[in-house]
Amino acid sequence: MSNWNKKTVPKEVVKALNKKFGVDMLTASILIRRGITEGSDILYFLEDDLRFQHSPFLFNSMEDAVDRILSARDEGEKVLIFGDRDVDGIASTTVLYDCLRDMHIEVSWRLPTGDDTYGLSTAVIDQFAETNGTLIITVDCGISNNVEIAYAAEKCIDVIVVDHHNPPEELPQPAIIVNPKMTDSGYPFPDISGCAVVYKLVEALRFSKTELYKQDICLMNVRPVNDAYTIECIKVRNLVEKAHFEETIIQNSISITQTRLLPFLNGQQIFVWDSGIIRTQLVRIFGNNVEFNMMDVRPEITKLIPSVEGKSLLALKDMSRIARYTEKPPTELEGFFNIFVSFIQKKTAQAFPADAKAEEKDLQLVMLAAIADIMPIKNENRIFIRRGLASINAGSVRPGLMELLSRLGLLGKRITSTVISWEVTPVLNAAGRLGHPELAIQMFIAENAQERDKLAEKIIALNSERKQIMSDTIVIAEPQAKASLEAYSGNLCVVIDGRINRGITGILSSRLVQMFNVPAIVVTFLDNDTAVGSMRSCKGYDLTVFLGQFGDLFINHGGHTYAGGFSFKKDRLNEFSSRLAELAPAIELDKNDTGITDIDAELPPQYMVPSLLDFVDKFEPFGAGNSQLVFLSKSLKVADVQIIGKTDRQHLKITFDCGKIKWPALLWDGADRLHRDFENGDRLDVLYHVTRNTFNGMETPQMILTDLRKSE
Repeated sequence: MSNWNKKTVPKEVVKALNKKFGVDMLTASILIRRGITEGSDILYFLEDDLRFQHSPFLFNSMEDAVDRILSARDEGEKVLIFGDRDVDGIASTTVLYDCLRDMHIEVSWRLPTGDDTYGLSTAVIDQFAETNGTLIITVDCGISNNVEIAYAAEKCIDVIVVDHHNPPEELPQPAIIVNPKMTDSGYPFPDISGCAVVYKLVEALRFSKTELYKQDICLMNVRPVNDAYTIECIKVRNLVEKAHFEETIIQNSISITQTRLLPFLNGQQIFVWDSGIIRTQLVRIFGNNVEFNMMDVRPEITKLIPSVEGKSLLALKDMSRIARYTEKPPTELEGFFNIFVSFIQKKTAQAFPADAKAEEKDLQLVMLAAIADIMPIKNENRIFIRRGLASINAGSVRPGLMELLSRLGLLGKRITSTVISWEVTPVLNAAGRLGHPELAIQMFIAENAQERDKLAEKIIALNSERKQIMSDTIVIAEPQAKASLEAYSGNLCVVIDGRINRGITGILSSRLVQMFNVPAIVVTFLDNDTAVGSMRSCKGYDLTVFLGQFGDLFINHGGHTYAGGFSFKKDRLNEFSSRLAELAPAIELDKNDTGITDIDAELPPQYMVPSLLDFVDKFEPFGAGNSQLVFLSKSLKVADVQIIGKTDRQHLKITFDCGKIKWPALLWDGADRLHRDFENGDRLDVLYHVTRNTFNGMETPQMILTDLRKSE
């Protein structure tokens, strides 16, 4: 049993959140208990519109990457996409391949297969050079391939690195690098998947079709301030604000050449809202001798967004949905910028409808990658996942995924992040783990539905094989891991065994973390005298720092804070083991893991109605950084209780009498608590999640109990 903790939240704070963002009091209290109080965070719980994602051109290197790819198209160059074998790498490769193929670029793709190590290799570069290829784009890898990228340059091959792994101190050169974890990336949110970074590149490539690509434009507004006028301008490039100008000038006090305005406007198109008013005010400031060449965009915007018709900029700024989530009220010019960006996005979608459809397909893969790679479900990741799931549940399932869901018996059922995490991504990952990731990409890009179906069948068969391998291997690994704890100061468990299939080192190390609650390392050996391994972490420990201390020993390594991989020569195994023993005592794990269960809200019986499911849906998707809601209800009467399960693991099925509603509940592995902690007919205080139970196409709410106590 855990310690139960329901944080007290002041009523005035709850009311303030309720008033500012229009959320109900229960939602407000849960957000506060979860530390979600800033408008910039609340936005992603209340909004699904892609307008709220970050612009791809916030990446400082995005224009360079787009221009290099456009040059490859224009010059008829051969392009190679090199990805990774996991779901993120497969999704990344597929999204970029679809895009470049649609651009009529001569493009091919490669992934590590069989016993290939992670990342780009000189052998792949040599093979590509033999075909006279000139551009390699690495996706979900490449940030640590310093040697290989330098070698590619010697072969006159350019490299674009599109990655999201933690960068090393020395970056690969020469390369165009698009990676949100770079300190100078310019991108505001570092924790997106590799596929999401690729999606950003693809979105930028699509925007390059428009007339505004790389065009410097200026949005200008003039407003009276007492006896003077304030001139405000925003310099915009690729729908990203690049500079801001503001100057207040008394009427007829100075000439325009004495202001900073002309240098700021130089070489730009000037867009305004209501040119008649703006021109009149500029004449009052500078006289009739100054002529401004400006374009009034209000009529065109009004055609596409009728709700703004007849509105002034003063009224427009208060209509902005984005403005609800900012700390300071927006200015008129900021309101103008927001509506202008929305207008251009709508206009672009109308001009290129095929791109809008392709974007929907892409987001399904971005969703898969985010869940598979355990990206934190916050910020724009929430929009990616929700939009991806929504299009699947609406029936617009992309080719390949449709056949896979059908084979898994999921087509037509409600798909959630939990379903994806437990039933879909493990199957896709199995292809890569057993050395055949190419099957997954072929399934996603094949033109023929029958071929896609056969590939889905093969991938599912590989997953069954992976399960059996895992089942056989855990028997070997568990005792070794347990015995290793003492040698590594209780901070680390290590398994080194050549019998382990290299494809399951990652999933096996994850299982060991769950079993022993410390970071875990699993190492096996390839036929070419190479050792390959995976590390998984927990309790707040950044494993990239740990693995970085082996840099001189590793052939290559990389990863995220909690998941990493590496390889080294087998003859350096003793050196590797010795260094592990030296460094393990210094591992600092978070000691605050005390088994406390935080409660999101206490619900009285009258709140326990079927519509509670709709309330829970607002907090979906659940996953890393956004765990399932935990409710507390007190003094619920046990109307019925049954022991279920035909194996050693037996569970409890409980029915609670909540007045008008009888609530079914499940307590997994809880059979021993009946007659020990409570009896049928008792009243219980319970902690639980609310989920859907689907039977014969009917959805009913049920409680999944996490803990219970006999009521006082």
